[in-house]
Amino acid sequence: MNATSPTQGVDAGPAVRTGTVRRLLREPQAVVTAGILVLIVVLGLAAPLLADHDPNVSSLDAVNAEIGTTGYLLGGDQNGRDIFSRLLYSINTSVVSALIGTSLALAVGVTAGLVGGYFGTRTRAVTEWIFNLIMTFPGLLLLIVLMPVTHGDYRVTMAIFGVLLSPTVYRITRNQVLGVKNELFVDAARVAGLPDRRILARHVLFVVRGPIIIATAFLAGSAIGVQAGLAFLGVGSSSVPSFGAMIADGFINLYVDPLHFVWPSLMLGFITASLVLFGNALRDTLASESRRKPVKIAATAPQPVTDSENTPTPTTLLTVRDLTISYPSPSGELKEVVSGVSFHVDSGETLGLVGESGSGKTQTAFAVLGVLPPEAMVTSGSITLAGDELLGCGEKQLRAIRGRDIAYVPQEPMTNLDPSVTVGSQLVEGVRAAKPMSRREARARVLALLDKVGIPDPQRTFSSYPHQISGGMAQRVLIAGAVASRPRVLIADEPTTALDVTVQAEILDLLRDLQQELDMAVLLVTHNFGVVADLCDRVAVMRRGEIVETGTTVGIFEQPEHEYTRMLLSSILDDSIVRTDPPTAGDTDEPAPAPTVVEAAS
Repeated sequence: MNATSPTQGVDAGPAVRTGTVRRLLREPQAVVTAGILVLIVVLGLAAPLLADHDPNVSSLDAVNAEIGTTGYLLGGDQNGRDIFSRLLYSINTSVVSALIGTSLALAVGVTAGLVGGYFGTRTRAVTEWIFNLIMTFPGLLLLIVLMPVTHGDYRVTMAIFGVLLSPTVYRITRNQVLGVKNELFVDAARVAGLPDRRILARHVLFVVRGPIIIATAFLAGSAIGVQAGLAFLGVGSSSVPSFGAMIADGFINLYVDPLHFVWPSLMLGFITASLVLFGNALRDTLASESRRKPVKIAATAPQPVTDSENTPTPTTLLTVRDLTISYPSPSGELKEVVSGVSFHVDSGETLGLVGESGSGKTQTAFAVLGVLPPEAMVTSGSITLAGDELLGCGEKQLRAIRGRDIAYVPQEPMTNLDPSVTVGSQLVEGVRAAKPMSRREARARVLALLDKVGIPDPQRTFSSYPHQISGGMAQRVLIAGAVASRPRVLIADEPTTALDVTVQAEILDLLRDLQQELDMAVLLVTHNFGVVADLCDRVAVMRRGEIVETGTTVGIFEQPEHEYTRMLLSSILDDSIVRTDPPTAGDTDEPAPAPTVVEAAS
């Protein structure tokens, strides 16, 4: 294994952020609106330097002063106060209002939305009830009623308003999470052993952030508008400069000098419009990157197995006995998808779990990994790893096993990679979840593993997004991530189905080499007897949720006992297929030697 220098960097995160900034800089709408917002904020921060007068100081000489009057750039209002100074300080009031209101709305709404969307229906019911209750409060009226409590402090008022805004954020986040939580890359993160908080923060939130960002722009505009509206109504401290208070004064003085009304209205309009347009531009940029829960029955005591092929040996690592998995039907009855499945896998051995689509192979593998859907019910059975029972273990216990002792290579490599995160970042994350280490050490290990699995340019692949690599490359990436922690058991679910025959052969050779090097037990889930003949030591044939035959690979191919096994083998292209097209030039009448069953399967 070729070591890679750890001095090449520690994370791809800065590169991701740099790429986002570069894409934003190519969007005219984003550049213009961001420039306006930055300019306005800078003007507000520089108010003490730019304004010649205190915003609340009145001067009889400045009452309704015209534009350009000495010391009054935009003139004076009907109270003799500097309009330019009040505009600058009103910017700060609006910015603070937006920050407080939006921050609280996001903190409460996003957190609750992630939790309510990701976890079970009971948790979601609690969060739904809380936020439905918040939505019943009349927002603006409540803020006015609470003025004696807030003592007119707009910052406290905006904090309350932020809580009132949180149901909007909650619903957006929850709906987005519900659509993402069942994606394969989320399951892959769970299988890698990542804790739920890490999955939510790093993968789920990262994918659903687009709608939240555009909502943030609207929330900021709403907070600024509400603060201005309250000030317009005279609710709050009269000593705090505000666009709303200036507009109210302008209305009073509308027939004397209409510009007193125009200046704050224009500034307020520029701020809110720029926020919304910038949020849309940012959202578009990010988008371009890419029933009742049944109670699971506790595991039953292991049942005796009479089949000698299923009898565990002293070197057995993984044992499944009498496993039964059911799902509730629309009528409420339970439908078994796996019935009484039993097998074992020894250290250094490859067991092929074979059957047609829908036979229950993947459900069995998911049960071993502990990632069955919430509605699935394990009604009986036992799954042990080196003698330790896995059924009935909590998520925390399983997380300590997944990615460390049991690893998983999925069927669809592209859908199991998070499209919004670079390949290297995902692998580094999995390695650090399996074994605590620094980012630099994890990066060095990942680069070495990418080289080990035959990737020509590990550094380039490390920095690429999943859509920038081929399917075969993606499968090698997932295999590298799976073996990074040197697991004792590797579950490979149709690892070559989506690949062409040449890449299939390379992946099978890679799995064989890694198994011999790490002495892993491999459970190969497949429907391809050619893969079985090439890689497996023993075979378990599944049909309609049951194992109908188990034996050595050679024994199954040469003398299958069950009718279903014979049917599967007879469907393989062999010398019994007769050509119906006329022979081409060069064909002879001399018969070719008939291939053996294993050769035909390969």
